[in-house]
Amino acid sequence: MLNVTVPHPDYFLLMGIPGLEESHLLLSIPFCIMYVTALLGNFILILVIGTNKSLQQPMYLFLMMLAACDILLSSTTVPKTLCIFWFRSHIISFAGCIVQTCCIHFNFVMESVILVSMAYDRYYAICHPLTYTTTFTGSFIRKIVTIGLVRNVCMITPFAFLLHRLPYEGSNVIEHTYCEHMSMASLATADILVNVVYGLIIAAAASGVDLILIVISYVVIVRAVLRLRSSEARLKAFNTCVSHVCVITLFYIPAFFSFIAHRVGHKNISAQFHILFANFYVLFPPMMNPIIYEVKTREIRQRVAHMLCRVSLGGGHKR
Repeated sequence: MLNVTVPHPDYFLLMGIPGLEESHLLLSIPFCIMYVTALLGNFILILVIGTNKSLQQPMYLFLMMLAACDILLSSTTVPKTLCIFWFRSHIISFAGCIVQTCCIHFNFVMESVILVSMAYDRYYAICHPLTYTTTFTGSFIRKIVTIGLVRNVCMITPFAFLLHRLPYEGSNVIEHTYCEHMSMASLATADILVNVVYGLIIAAAASGVDLILIVISYVVIVRAVLRLRSSEARLKAFNTCVSHVCVITLFYIPAFFSFIAHRVGHKNISAQFHILFANFYVLFPPMMNPIIYEVKTREIRQRVAHMLCRVSLGGGHKR
C-alpha cells in the first residue's frame, strides 16, 4: 500500500472559452485594456500612498494593501488567458494548475480580510473618534494583517492537498481560461464530495462571515451618523464610506454570483457566460477600485493630479 501512487497528468489543457474560439482574438482586446488599466491604476495608487507621508493613515494603508491584492489577483489569471487567446498556449503543468488555483483563492480571501478591516476602520473612526488614533496604530494594523495571512494560509493550503490526492486518469482538458478548484476537481476519476464540502465551508467561513461583519459594521455606522445633529457632519461621514461600499459591492456580488452559478446554475447558465463572468470577476473590480477611490477621495485625487502634473512637466522640460 505504501508503494501505490496516485496517477496525475503531466499537464492540463486550458481551452479558453468553448464555442467562442473564433472570437478569442477579439475578446483579447477588452481583456488586455482592462488588465493594463488595472495595473496602472493600482500601481499609481500604491505609489501615491507610499510616497506621501500625509497619506500614511490606516484607511489609506488598507487601500494600498487592497491595490496590491488586486494586482496579484488579476496577474494570477489574465497573462495566461491572453497567452491562450494570442498564442494558443493551452498547456499548464499539473503543479502550475494547483498553484494558480491556490493563488486565486488566497487573493480572494485576503481581499475579503482587507475589506472587513476597512469596514472596522470606518466604524471606529465614526463611532469612537476620540480613541481612533490610539487604537489604529502601526502595530495594530500589522497584527490584523498577520492574523489575516495566517488565516488564509490555514484555509487555502488544504486545497492543494485535496486536489493532489485525487486520481486523474481520464480527460485532462479544462474548459476554462484558468484553473480553479472545482473545474480541476471535476476531472478526477474519484469521489470529490470532500472537495465540494470543503469549498462550501471555506466560502461560508471566510467570505460569508466577512460579509456579515461588514454589514453589521455599516448598520452601526448608519445609526451613529443619523444621530449627528449637523447635516454637514452627516454628509461628510457618509462620504467617507461611499467609496468603500462601492468596492464591497463590486467585490462580493460578482464573486457570489460566480460561486452560485458554478455549483447550482450550471444547467441553466451556458459555459460561455460562466467563463466570461469568471474573467469579469478577476478583471473588472481590480480595474474599477483605484478609479473609485481616485474619484471619490479628494486627498488621493489631488495627489494623483499633482504627480501626473510633475511627470508631464518633467517630460516637457526634457523636450
